[in-house]
Amino acid sequence: MNHKKNKPVLGITIGDINGISAEVTMKALMDNRILKQITPVIYAHGKAMTFYRKHLKLEDFNFMQIRSIEEIHHKKINVINVVEECPEVMPGVETLESGKMALASLDHAIKDLKEEKIDALVTAPLNKNNINSAELKFVGHTEYLTEAFNSNDSMMFMVAEDMRVGLVCGHVPLSEVVANVTGKRIKQKLKIMLKSLKEDFGIEKPRIAVLGLNPHAGEDGLLGKEEEEIIKPAIREFKDQGHLIFGPYASDGFFGMMHQKKFDGILAMYHDQGLIPFKTLAFESGVNFTAGLPITRTSPDHGTAYNIAGKNIADEGSMRSAIFTAYDIISQKADWEEDD
Repeated sequence: MNHKKNKPVLGITIGDINGISAEVTMKALMDNRILKQITPVIYAHGKAMTFYRKHLKLEDFNFMQIRSIEEIHHKKINVINVVEECPEVMPGVETLESGKMALASLDHAIKDLKEEKIDALVTAPLNKNNINSAELKFVGHTEYLTEAFNSNDSMMFMVAEDMRVGLVCGHVPLSEVVANVTGKRIKQKLKIMLKSLKEDFGIEKPRIAVLGLNPHAGEDGLLGKEEEEIIKPAIREFKDQGHLIFGPYASDGFFGMMHQKKFDGILAMYHDQGLIPFKTLAFESGVNFTAGLPITRTSPDHGTAYNIAGKNIADEGSMRSAIFTAYDIISQKADWEEDD
């Protein structure tokens, strides 16, 4: 990677072309700050981008069609075709072809990431349903990237300007959450969060709040024993090492009283416990960041939104935040030149 020479190259996977992914990507990249700071490469197909450019009347969105990352233009938005034939673009319709293209986009970007030809990745929303097949069980971007980069573990880390929420259990059915809330997993996620807050977000001595699993954080064992037997011992272990880890807190009162503003990170026990308050408080600016990987990956915090696809009403705020968050994170580790 050419530190202090070129701007960072940011790969963007297009996700499902029949959802709002192309729309929010194009709108976000029309922010005139983007090309001054990064060089975007969209892994998609030129025909799909041209379709939405015309359909949404985004005449100010211009791009360079390139055959590979080697042909990149550093002052342009670049588009690489990830499939030979572009599937028919059908806004709002789930198709197998758009699922195949979403996966091809992700695989192409992973290849370029492994070869260090791009510096970070932003993944636009895709539909897990039309990617899954008998050959591939696709649970989500986080798990797919964790396996692709042979990482021992990773963590879904939802970040916004004044709130960062990590999860002990990510895409796990609710019926399996209790079995997955173990002392070992809590300690693994706390290690990832501490490392990420220091290295990715530049926070020297992070303060972390840990949420309880049960209502009222177990009410001293009356409403569940996990807090006393599993969560508190894990917290004590980190406190004994000098880390600023606090809890367990009852999750309803914690967010209800806006305690998230007092901490650099919050560790939630399961998906909806962390994501419902996060998306309620930061839906338009929230970003999904995968902590614990050897690469930087962010994503907007929403899905494909088929119901509004192609209607030119999708809000690009979260996608824009995902792009700038990726830039901020890689800037923690390297100095880049910015165009005048």
